[in-house]
Amino acid sequence: MKGGLSAPGDYIHFKSQVPLHKIPIGTKQWRYYDFGPKVVPPLICIPGTAGTADVYYKQIMSLSMKGYRVISVDIPRVWNHQEWILSFEKFLDAIDVHHIHLYGTSLGGFLAQLFAQHRPRRVKSLVLSNTFLETRSFAAAMPWAPIVGWTPSFLLKRYVLTGIRDGPHEPFIADSVDFVVSQVETLSRDDLASRLTLTVDSASVESLLLSDSFITIMDTNDYCSIPQQLKDQLSERYPGARRAYLKTGGDFPFLSRPDEVNLHLQLHLRRVGVEAQPDMVRSIPKDGAGGSPSKGNDEKKDPDDQPKDNEGNPESTSEESQLPPTSGSSESHGLDDQLLSNAKNFTMGHEDSIVLLHSALLKHQRTVVTRILLQSTLEFFIFSLLPLYITGNNVWKFKQLM
Repeated sequence: MKGGLSAPGDYIHFKSQVPLHKIPIGTKQWRYYDFGPKVVPPLICIPGTAGTADVYYKQIMSLSMKGYRVISVDIPRVWNHQEWILSFEKFLDAIDVHHIHLYGTSLGGFLAQLFAQHRPRRVKSLVLSNTFLETRSFAAAMPWAPIVGWTPSFLLKRYVLTGIRDGPHEPFIADSVDFVVSQVETLSRDDLASRLTLTVDSASVESLLLSDSFITIMDTNDYCSIPQQLKDQLSERYPGARRAYLKTGGDFPFLSRPDEVNLHLQLHLRRVGVEAQPDMVRSIPKDGAGGSPSKGNDEKKDPDDQPKDNEGNPESTSEESQLPPTSGSSESHGLDDQLLSNAKNFTMGHEDSIVLLHSALLKHQRTVVTRILLQSTLEFFIFSLLPLYITGNNVWKFKQLM
């Protein structure tokens, strides 16, 4: 898998036009995109362990232009399934959404089913992709789960990324893998630890009150990280569900095969009675407006959403990336005066800037040394504890992880 690649052009356009919203609900912070006519019951997209709200940007751009409302969320830092259900319900109340249609992939599909089981009146339909019914097999493959909260970020990221099949890939699948890897790099240790905990926390989906006719199972036929046995269990549980199979697509068909996925989503929404409102579609405004009705919340400081990780690059929202428009009516002599003033200020402050730069470099060097020492201490601590939890036949699994 490649790293450090530039973002796709359509994603850059998406980020510049569609606002990222952040709202605090209790102690949790929710990141999400919300676009499309507000009168339409929304399709809410829930990602897997390695995903963020951004991975569904192709669905947001395409379906919203057809008159559907699409909401894509990050999985917040919750540590058990009951906490997920309560937090997601509070999120829906906060954005004033009552009846929803859920599209979940991998872990997101499992969480969508749990919510449909415990809050049947709110979930009107499900689209499940490459997902599962129970967590037992994942818990057996992760014997070090009891100390996942103590594990350093780089080990958690390595564990998550080893679950993604490495090349060779077809170009469109390779691009989807690269994009998801770039999103994993934005996740903090707590983000990854909480998601892995949800994956191994003992739970299973019981019978749903939702009719099978309101469920679509959309899987890829080439390969994915979810074992085929678990996917077969899902199909057996919902024998009356509509099947939508993609010939290829890998783990992330919503990125690698967006046209096919968007078509299946559109057909599903029509089949369950969601009426699009194309007459209410307006072009994406340049100021990024048109998201959630709770505009005031977008400006609040994010106490739980640190710049995702000290080792990663902080992610900027679309609002932060917007530049104020330049007025075309300015006088030319005013511009000359401004340039002259800037030049003078630069000359006068040049020597001071050199001193400040030197000071900043020294401070940065001290910070790097501190981080290296801290990481080395954590690694020593983890490697000292892991043998206590990994014994016998499980040793080879940890060696594979490393």
